[in-house]
Amino acid sequence: MGTVLDHDYFKTPFGKVYLPRIFYWEDASGESQLSFYSSTKKAEAADEFMMSEAGAIVPANGGSIKVDFSITSHLMYFWISVLLVLWITISMARKYKKGIGRDTEPKGSFQNIFEILFEFVRDNIAKDNIRDDKYKKYVPYLFSIFMGIAFMNLFGLLPWAATATADLTVTATLATITFFITQFSGTKDHWAHVFWFPGVPGWTRLILTPVEILGLFTKPFALAIRLFANMLSGKMMIIAILGLIFIFADLFGPGGAYGMAGLLSVPLTAALYFLKAFVALLQAYVFTILSAVFIGMAAEDHAHDEEGYHAEHIAEQAN
Repeated sequence: MGTVLDHDYFKTPFGKVYLPRIFYWEDASGESQLSFYSSTKKAEAADEFMMSEAGAIVPANGGSIKVDFSITSHLMYFWISVLLVLWITISMARKYKKGIGRDTEPKGSFQNIFEILFEFVRDNIAKDNIRDDKYKKYVPYLFSIFMGIAFMNLFGLLPWAATATADLTVTATLATITFFITQFSGTKDHWAHVFWFPGVPGWTRLILTPVEILGLFTKPFALAIRLFANMLSGKMMIIAILGLIFIFADLFGPGGAYGMAGLLSVPLTAALYFLKAFVALLQAYVFTILSAVFIGMAAEDHAHDEEGYHAEHIAEQAN
């Protein structure tokens, strides 16, 4: 489990780089303070914090940590992915401003790949799921989360790296952003279908309205859990299969370990790496297209049978 959990260090092929620990905590006397340390070891050396039996850092003399602002490995890979997306989009925007790719054909494989991905998100995700010209203002967000999630997922293929999307806090944050964009994009017609249901008998609204309100929250919840579970399970599966080598070494000695490695663990792990690379891109696509679907449903204007709608209200007023 240590390979998929969040850590207080950034692992590289050359060793570990320990990350800053930042705590907003309350001591035993009830006084709150903000403390900064360059690493966990420095926090312990200051005699203000210690490691508990569960492996968590806690105040040494009582009290509690209110908010842990520490930099972690998952946060580092999240930041790296965001910076890569910013660098790619800004550098491509400068090329287009110069006319490269706008007045002339795109130059270089890098710009051609960027165009393919951007047009894919714009035409096959945003335009297909968000009606009229409304899709245009959502393309930057959809492209950003597609590329960001893809980078975070693919980083997990590196033996020393961490998969940021295998952390529920990361996927929940992304899903929360989609949730707020969806709700702020909701039209009057969308909210009427949540609270009023035009053309539906009044008594059925007692059942449908709570279901619709619950659905507003279950959609982003499903987004967060789907991405988190898929990326976590993929990493754990590879670790478990490689772990069979060491289990067979304990049971049958070096011969069993080499046999398991050659016949099953290494070939299956290699195959799973190709599958995991595909799933990394697939999950970025699934998260993005579902976000577009939810936004499109909220931003859509529905057509109703106006006569039936008014007839229902007249009947209600008569009753």
